[in-house]
Amino acid sequence: MAFSLASNWLDEPMQQPNAEAEEQARAHQLQLTKPAGALGELEQLAVRLAGLQGRVYPRVDACHISLFAADHGIAAAGVSAYPQAVTAQMLANFVSGGAAVAVLAKLAGARFDVVNLGTLQRPEPDPRVVDRWLGPGTADFSQQAAMTAEQRDAALLAGAERLAEAQKAGCELFIAGEMGIGNTSAATALGTVLLELDPAQLAGPGTGVNATVLAHKVALIRQGLSLHTGDNPAVLELLRRLGGFEIAAMVGAYLHAGQCGVPVLVDGFISTLAALVAVRLKPDLAPWLLYGHCSAEPGHGLMLEALGARPLLMLNMRLGEGSGAALALQIVRSACELHSGMATFAQAGVAGPGG
Repeated sequence: MAFSLASNWLDEPMQQPNAEAEEQARAHQLQLTKPAGALGELEQLAVRLAGLQGRVYPRVDACHISLFAADHGIAAAGVSAYPQAVTAQMLANFVSGGAAVAVLAKLAGARFDVVNLGTLQRPEPDPRVVDRWLGPGTADFSQQAAMTAEQRDAALLAGAERLAEAQKAGCELFIAGEMGIGNTSAATALGTVLLELDPAQLAGPGTGVNATVLAHKVALIRQGLSLHTGDNPAVLELLRRLGGFEIAAMVGAYLHAGQCGVPVLVDGFISTLAALVAVRLKPDLAPWLLYGHCSAEPGHGLMLEALGARPLLMLNMRLGEGSGAALALQIVRSACELHSGMATFAQAGVAGPGG
């Protein structure tokens, strides 16, 4: 891999939002031709972005979406409605524009790339797919650790690489998507430990499994937790034992976004789990993460609550891929356009409050 960071790159600090730009943006909002607060969370979103971008008039014209794909060993135990072959098959669908997130990325004019971190079947080389293959998916975490430390670290670095490439291209907002049959099981296992809840509280239908398969999924997650959490492992070790290549890559992308000062729009259940892991590792990352939507997965709302996050949309989506965040991108852009495009009371010759 040509991209490299210092071996201790995870220890680098997060950047701090620009308080002066945020305050100036807040003052500007009070001058716009509307009652203060009338645009609700759109006003707060524009002000927050001003602080993150260090400019009074934030923009998100240049958005980058990276989709990370990988398989999970636990899928072979029957926790999904779809076979593992689907992960590799979907790679071509993503890059040819047929998947939901690809359609939304095109609609938004966002840069879009796909990274193969480790599908069970390694497809023929495709120049449209970034190949960072770490093996044929993770091991079954209900039986053994999901990955080696070397695989975890390489996946973290692959995510940081995508963020760095996006930043070089002038990215003003980054979205991470994911694809991996079985990844709701891994996300549920990690979320269960981090939130100190029971797996049944977080586990959902994922690809649409029935109640019998869901109960089997919960039982396997409990088995994995019994195997891997008795010694109270640190967060990075939990990620190694229970996570997935694509989850680790998103963690790496989020952490490097905070280090580079690039705002992130987080997607659904899997993406938010990665955000939760990243924030547990580096609490100062939290200001850089915006949340696109709350999915229909029952565990997603619990994770958002733990993060103190207010998602922009709630449309009962549960596809993943970055699709919910890509849809919410239009809301973020609207907030920026309203902030910079509306006239002030003085410009419009309209009497302001009390005047």
